Amino acid sequence: MNAGVNLFSDLSVVLFDTTSLMFTGSGGESLGQHGLSKDHRPDLCQVVVGVVLDEAGRPICSETWPGNATDVKSLLPVVTRLRDRFGIRHMCVVADRGMISADTIAELEARGIDYILGARERSTSEVREVVLADREPTVPLTIPRARGSEIDIEVKEVIVGDWGPGTKPRRYVVCFNPAEARRDAAAREATVASLRTKLQAGDKELVGNAGYRRFLATPREGHFEIDAERIADDARFDGLHVLRTNSTMNTLSVALAYRELWRVEAIFRTAKSILETRPIFHQSDAAIAGHPFCSFLALLLRKELDERLTAAGVNAEWNDIVRDLDRVEQVTIEQGPKHFVLRPQAPGCAGAVFKAVGVALPPLIQQIPTGPPPPAKVLPSPPHRGRPRCGATSP
Repeated sequence: MNAGVNLFSDLSVVLFDTTSLMFTGSGGESLGQHGLSKDHRPDLCQVVVGVVLDEAGRPICSETWPGNATDVKSLLPVVTRLRDRFGIRHMCVVADRGMISADTIAELEARGIDYILGARERSTSEVREVVLADREPTVPLTIPRARGSEIDIEVKEVIVGDWGPGTKPRRYVVCFNPAEARRDAAAREATVASLRTKLQAGDKELVGNAGYRRFLATPREGHFEIDAERIADDARFDGLHVLRTNSTMNTLSVALAYRELWRVEAIFRTAKSILETRPIFHQSDAAIAGHPFCSFLALLLRKELDERLTAAGVNAEWNDIVRDLDRVEQVTIEQGPKHFVLRPQAPGCAGAVFKAVGVALPPLIQQIPTGPPPPAKVLPSPPHRGRPRCGATSP
C-alpha cells in the first residue's frame, strides 16, 4: 500500500454531491450531453461533476460523467473508486436525496458500507405514511455555529419494520428546523398570494409554472383554482428533512453529518463563481475532464489556505483576499547606471496572508546588478587521500 492510500484509509465520513457545468458548443465525444441543468441553461450541453470531501471539508477526489447522467447512478462508482484507488475501507457516505434508490441502498449494504442519505419525503410512501405519522416527540437541540451563532433543531429516530427472513428494520432520522419551517411557510404564502392575483387575470399562463401548478386543481369547468388540500399537504413538510441510514451513530451525529453537506454546496458555488469554472470551451473528453480537475486542485489549495489563515487568526473575506493579493506589485526604475526594484507596502490583508502561508515578501527596495555576472567560483578539489598506512599496533 503506497503513501497515497494510507492518507485516506481511516476516513469515517465522506460527503458527496454533484453539479453540472455547461459548455459552449457541443462539448466532447461523450461528455457533452443535454440533461437536467443546475445552471438553468437546458439549451446547452453539459457535463456532470461529482466531488467527494472528508468531514473537515477537504476535497478528496472528483469525477465526471456525461451531462445526461442521473445522480442516483453516480454514487456507487465513487464508492468503488474510494475503495479501490484510495484504500478507504471504513467509511460512512453522506449524500443528498438525489442519490437514494432501492438498488443503491441494497448495494451499499451488500458491500458493508454505512450511509446517511436524504430521503424523498414527498414521493416515498413509507416516509409519508409511516415515518411522518410517527407520534413520538422530537428532542430539541441547540448547535453552535461559526462566529458565535447558534441553530435550533429537533430530531428523533423512527424504526420501520422488524427482523425477519431476508429483512431487517429500516432506520430513519427526522430533523425539524423551526427557522426553516417559518421560511418555507412564508415562501408558500407569498406564492399563493401571487397565484390569486394571477388567477384574476386568467389562468392560461399558469400551466407551465411548476411553482404555481403544485397548488392548483382543475375543476369540472376546466379552469384552474387554488387547492386548499394541496396547500395543507405542502405545509406538512415545512422545515423537515428525513434521513435514511444504516449507521450506528447516534441520532444527533447522523443529523450533524448530513448538515455538513453544505460544505460541498459551498465548494460548487466557489468553483462556479470565484474560480469561473463555467462555461467550458474545450472540445474533447480528455480536455473537458481536465478542466474541472484543475478547478478541483484550486479548491484543494483554497481549503489549505483557509486553514492556515484560521490558524494565524486572519479573519478576512475571500473577495478581499483575492483583491488585495492582486494589488501586490513591484516596479523597476533606472537611476543612471543603477537599476532598482521597488515594492509598495502590501495592501489590505495581503501582508497577513503571505505571513500565514510562510512566504516572505520581497524587500521594499532592491538593487539589480547591471554589469556582467561575476565568474562562478570554482571550489578546489579535495586532496587525494591514498590508502591509509597500517598503524604500529595493526597486525
